[in-house]
Amino acid sequence: MKLHDTLTNKEREFTQDGDHVNLYVCGITPYAPSHLGHAMTFVIFDVLRRYLEHKGFNVMHVQNFTDIDDKIIQHSKEQGVSPEELAEKFISEYFREMDALNVKRAHTYPRATEQVPAMVSMIQKLEELGHAYAVGSDVYFRVRSKDDYGKLSHRSLDESIAGARVEVNDMKEDPMDFALWKAAKPGEPSWDSPWGKGRPGWHIECSVMSLKYLDGVIDIHGGGQDLMFPHHENEIAQSEAYTGEQPSVKFWMHSGLLQLDQGKMSKSIGNLVTIRKAVEAYGGDVLRLFFLSSHYRSPLSYSTESLEASKQALDRLVTALRPSAPIDADTVIDINSYMESFHVAMDDNMNTPKAIAVLFDLTRAINRHKDKGHNVGDAQQTLRELAGVLGLVLEQPDS
Repeated sequence: MKLHDTLTNKEREFTQDGDHVNLYVCGITPYAPSHLGHAMTFVIFDVLRRYLEHKGFNVMHVQNFTDIDDKIIQHSKEQGVSPEELAEKFISEYFREMDALNVKRAHTYPRATEQVPAMVSMIQKLEELGHAYAVGSDVYFRVRSKDDYGKLSHRSLDESIAGARVEVNDMKEDPMDFALWKAAKPGEPSWDSPWGKGRPGWHIECSVMSLKYLDGVIDIHGGGQDLMFPHHENEIAQSEAYTGEQPSVKFWMHSGLLQLDQGKMSKSIGNLVTIRKAVEAYGGDVLRLFFLSSHYRSPLSYSTESLEASKQALDRLVTALRPSAPIDADTVIDINSYMESFHVAMDDNMNTPKAIAVLFDLTRAINRHKDKGHNVGDAQQTLRELAGVLGLVLEQPDS
């Protein structure tokens, strides 16, 4: 099995000494309804997990919730609720939506607010090692203390500065230094720390969580391409500065972005279609088929035409599974060849478009032989099994 590793920018063989795989996927910041861009990312990594388990691996899947953040605080004030209430509302909504998309639950969902003491401890050590410095009650990571900063996004520090939205702060040593700890503001949630009351910055939580729940060894770290810089770049820097070891992640996998009207689907700019509305209109299987019809690293454009095409395609798969009364008891479909083709496609950097094409090849064979009165039971079971690897339920209309 080959996977594309963002860090080396190459497809590499995915090999393990045993059958255990640590999978960490960056989760949502729950301040507003999740959109189809989120859905696409989580469906893609759900398929990765399903396929690894299909191949016999024992996957430990961790996914975080950033339940304290500037946007959560802002939206909670606007809605007149506490940040905790707002986060809990959208976390609950997220779980309902993932269930509707048949996305497997992660084994653990650590929350940023539960990890603050561990984050304070990590920041203290980074400060002791010279990788962090305090400015009043704020603490920043000293980016130039890591000579290889920028290795994930494949750009120099100067190029990063030119292309980044950096926080304006004359007290920082360097414009690219990022916040590890933010001083408390009146009326905002805060925790005690050696630097005064405050709350953690965004990036530090994933380093802490991976150390706590995966012993600092991540076989596959997943997320959307929009997280590559600065979030994952900063995560690498602080994790490796803290442990003094490289690398902290074996494979970095980034999924392409879902686009709407030529722009990335984003909560912050309101350019989105919510998961709830899309599920109500089309159902989980149609959305999964739509997401997986494009390679996971490629951008995908949302359109009602594409979703209607996926709906029609799904109907063909479901129809092929309808029971029949065969005249001939012997099966004549070589199901092993379809299974082999499916595995070849998925082993090729999780090429779901090719894997889906195999499903439709098998569907055509089932329909052709069903019309001739042949027994297609084994082939139908194979179709269900391979579709299940992609997370497709293929529920019959009358069931």
